[in-house]
Amino acid sequence: MSRALLVIDIQNDYFAGGVLPLHQAEDVEARVVAAIGEARQAGERVILVRHVSTAPAGLFAAGGSGNAIRPAVLAAAGEVPIVVKQVADAFQDTDLSAHLEGVTELLVCGMMTQNCVVFTAMSRAADPFDVTVIGDLCAAPTEMVHKIALNALGSKLRIADSADTRG
Repeated sequence: MSRALLVIDIQNDYFAGGVLPLHQAEDVEARVVAAIGEARQAGERVILVRHVSTAPAGLFAAGGSGNAIRPAVLAAAGEVPIVVKQVADAFQDTDLSAHLEGVTELLVCGMMTQNCVVFTAMSRAADPFDVTVIGDLCAAPTEMVHKIALNALGSKLRIADSADTRG
């Protein structure tokens, strides 16, 4: 079995000073950085996703620094594929599937739980994979929105904490 950790949209606009700071974004980022390190040490694939908007201003605007993946995530990941997307589903109109050839288990984490994480994890293009959303490695605008999204996803997919995905 081959596993991949898919890290969605850990970008500047979701942190203090950005367009849409999320609940406990810094804490989630630290846990994601640790999970990337564990995945790399285990020889698992890591793929980063970066949302870039076509809008001239606002969230993830192409010309701004808000769409940049956080430096700590980039440093932890090293030389891994970065999939650039323009919609919530990281599979839609991207080359993500090509980076997942040979993968059977897909661990999904990132920002925002109720949007890009949900749409990617439930994408029809994710059907060939055993998908698990790692709840403590995701963030949303509020804790309540995060919990509601995970609860809803739990009726369709496996939800786990990062501690439950190792070993």
